[in-house]
Amino acid sequence: MRGVYLIAVLLCAAFALAVPSARAQDQAPPSVGQPSAAEPGPPLPAVDPVVALIRTKLADPILRRGANPDDLAALETFYKAGAGGPLWMTDMGLSAKGLRALSEIAQADDWGLAASAFDLPSEGELPANPEAEALAEVKIDLAILKYARFARGGRLNPLDLDDKLDQVPPVRDPNAVLAEITASDEPDSYLRSLHPKHEQFARLRQALLKVRGKDEDGGQGETSAKPVNDRDIKHIIINMERWRWMPETLGSIYVWNNSPEFMLYVVKDGKTIYADKTLVGTSKYATPVFDADMTSIIFNPDWIAPETVLVENLLPPLRDRNYSILKVHKLSVSYNGKPIDPTSVDWGRVNIKAFTFTQKGGPDNVLGKVKFWFPNKHTVYMHDTLAYRKKYFGKPMRAIGHDCVRMEKPENFADVLLAEGKGWSAAQVKEQWDNGVNSSVTLDRPIPVHMTYFTVVVDDRGKVSTFADLYGFDRKVANALFGDTTGFPPPPPDNSGPEEQASASSSSGSRPATSHNDIAGSLDAFIGD
Repeated sequence: MRGVYLIAVLLCAAFALAVPSARAQDQAPPSVGQPSAAEPGPPLPAVDPVVALIRTKLADPILRRGANPDDLAALETFYKAGAGGPLWMTDMGLSAKGLRALSEIAQADDWGLAASAFDLPSEGELPANPEAEALAEVKIDLAILKYARFARGGRLNPLDLDDKLDQVPPVRDPNAVLAEITASDEPDSYLRSLHPKHEQFARLRQALLKVRGKDEDGGQGETSAKPVNDRDIKHIIINMERWRWMPETLGSIYVWNNSPEFMLYVVKDGKTIYADKTLVGTSKYATPVFDADMTSIIFNPDWIAPETVLVENLLPPLRDRNYSILKVHKLSVSYNGKPIDPTSVDWGRVNIKAFTFTQKGGPDNVLGKVKFWFPNKHTVYMHDTLAYRKKYFGKPMRAIGHDCVRMEKPENFADVLLAEGKGWSAAQVKEQWDNGVNSSVTLDRPIPVHMTYFTVVVDDRGKVSTFADLYGFDRKVANALFGDTTGFPPPPPDNSGPEEQASASSSSGSRPATSHNDIAGSLDAFIGD
């Protein structure tokens, strides 16, 4: 027995020694190259069942049809990252924030938009189930992002309407809109803040409310003595839309050219400090709409004939070996920077656009005494004009020549711009005016130039002024916005050519223009650009 007992004691001791060794082996770090068992991480948060349904709805082809792809992508990212519940809906219907957002969108007409463009859930309807709640949430999301895009000018692409409308609306990124409106306690105020801050936009909105018989807050105001005119309403909305296409900030000082008004303004800190009459292009050579920075002013500039003049005015007589037009207008010809004899060229076989035709600065230069340069792809600028054209500043219709802009008092305009952009005195400007020869003065501070097409403008007393649809752009916007051009007829045909040619020919002593064989007349039809 004692032997058996001794054996049992020894076995227990051996087992006791083996157990710690095994535990130590279990707790020892794995040797290099051996994988360790993965430790379980923290549990993933449970996805709200309505949010899960929202993710499914956003993938539904039927829902996606007609929705903006960028808006859908932003919502997919937003709801994939979010761990909370819906933003706008509860199982009892719209949340307080949802009600505010929906109410603001429903008043879109008061801002020149159309409430009918937004698919909104019913305000008082209770969702029948989580799926209905998810669908209502997505509807509000898509309406919010669409409203934000429309408020910033994304309802239309101006360039799709006409290549002269060279503007890119400042549409806000939908991801930023979602982040900002989620963080806001007042989504209605946030949506209102997306509309343009420009004073003219605010005045046009007031004019719109007034013609609809509403007050500033959109409530019922004084009834207009005149019956509501659908065309007047559309006219205001068209011009509000144009302000949505403008840059958000125009500049602390800027030049505002408004082609239909035949006027230019210099605006500083919101106040007009200078105004002048302008001549703009005819409907055939419409002055484009765009924004650029004025960088320099050139006194007594040379003029280089643009492509339209080369092809339309110079090539026909040169092909007939009639070189008088070059002599009359003192045009020199060069190729690759080297002067050439134009009579040595067979103009019927070469590309005239490869040649440069230059008119030196002087009293007969078509740019006059000064050129205001703001680089742009349209090669459009502002400049003085010849003496015989000054009479057109006294006429109400001032669409004359090609697409550049000419002003009545260029020296005064230069005084203002060089005082602001260079710190110059009027005496310094006069010195350049009198003695500069193709002399370029670079502005220390570039000045924004806004080439615009506003046919409705409201002054600080609320007076509404309207201008003719010079190039038919109102008609194109009306068709795109309303699907109807009633009240917006096409512009009259461009018939300024014959009068211009006759006037120019008379002033230069040439015979009346009948064809391109009237050499002086053929270029004089262009002069002023």
